[in-house]
Amino acid sequence: MAEPIVRKSDDIEYEAVGAAEGMSKGVLIGDEQDAPNFAIRRFMLEPGAEVPEHTNDVEHEQYVLEGEYSVGIGDEEYEVNAGDSLLIPAGVVHWYRNENNESGSFLCAVPNGDDEISLV
Repeated sequence: MAEPIVRKSDDIEYEAVGAAEGMSKGVLIGDEQDAPNFAIRRFMLEPGAEVPEHTNDVEHEQYVLEGEYSVGIGDEEYEVNAGDSLLIPAGVVHWYRNENNESGSFLCAVPNGDDEISLV
């Protein structure tokens, strides 16, 4: 059984996401904290950020924390704002673009395990 854990915001390290211009990621809870089933990550999109079309091996549930930006999922494009939620099924092509002057950020919950990313 997993032990309870509380992580303070100052404990989270953010790093640039490889193929994405202007995006950074911090793992809030995940494998390193012995989470048994899921990982929660926070992504930040700087103004002008662009994340190319890609797929992931696992589904993503996302919650927009701040800002307004575009998300492409499959053949559709969506404008999302703080408070919106998204489901991106495993294997579906998706991308992000922040054309605004303010940063955007979202929480992303994924099942634990390998999450191979493939650029399209």
